[in-house]
Amino acid sequence: MTRSVYLTGGRPEAARRRAEEEAVRRQFEMDAVWSRMIAPGGRIPDLPLIEVDLGPIHLRRLLDTGPLVLVFFRYEGSAPCEETLVAYQRTLAPACADLGAHLVAVSPQRAELLAPVKHRHDLSYLVASDPRHTLIDAFGIGYPVPEALGSLGTRRNVLPYPSVVVADRTGTVRYAEVHPFTAARTPASPIIAALRQQLAPLG
Repeated sequence: MTRSVYLTGGRPEAARRRAEEEAVRRQFEMDAVWSRMIAPGGRIPDLPLIEVDLGPIHLRRLLDTGPLVLVFFRYEGSAPCEETLVAYQRTLAPACADLGAHLVAVSPQRAELLAPVKHRHDLSYLVASDPRHTLIDAFGIGYPVPEALGSLGTRRNVLPYPSVVVADRTGTVRYAEVHPFTAARTPASPIIAALRQQLAPLG
């Protein structure tokens, strides 16, 4: 996981953003969410997701044929999230294909609302909905955002912190990183390194 803080510029908008991010950071730590979040050594639950083109998919069945990389993002239309998805198409998806890993981007947004982000950017990897945020809750990476109700289309308002989870074929988590800020992104390189080392003993 990470406690990195991303700050920008000196304009009024940037100052407001810094203040908002600092408030989020304090809340992030005050709530002791770190201790509840998924971490190396944890397990991938056998929960279904709804892939925007394929329909229901099960994590356990994906793990039967390769390691798993789960990337959590907010929803279609979030500029930072879409930038991350496009970046991963360039930098992460080819490596996952070469290593026989399944790359799945996960959002709590309803599948039919989520589909345009996959099609618009011609993403080659799976894009899936967790509409009841059951996987997000299982990983302890969700937080309520009342204004997200309209965007998600699920009558729910839980969004995930930007997160990446890598699991080996046994379903054991080998790498996990969670960011408190919506614009944060885990570089592809540590994710790829975790995939390459996934057969090494934990710790």
